[in-house]
Amino acid sequence: MNIQKLMRQAQQMQERVQREMAELEVEAAAGGGMVTVRMNGHKHLLSVAIEREVMDPEDPGMLADLVLAAVNEAARKVDEALSSRLGGAAGGLPGFG
Repeated sequence: MNIQKLMRQAQQMQERVQREMAELEVEAAAGGGMVTVRMNGHKHLLSVAIEREVMDPEDPGMLADLVLAAVNEAARKVDEALSSRLGGAAGGLPGFG
């Protein structure tokens, strides 16, 4: 086994994973679409949209729960999308495989 060749392959795989993560965007919603979030493959939030009707000053916890649910769903979608795009290459990454 040529260690240099193995290292080069590992670097190429890492570059591919980084490229896929940078290009990926997912959207997830909660509360029947009342809260919608977009997230990239690095799990950074890109946007949050909240419908006016869900903003109840008497129940701020409901809005917090909907935002949390949408963010968690988006993170799950990122994991799923990267796993399917990268196949076995993502097996060794945290949160994949």
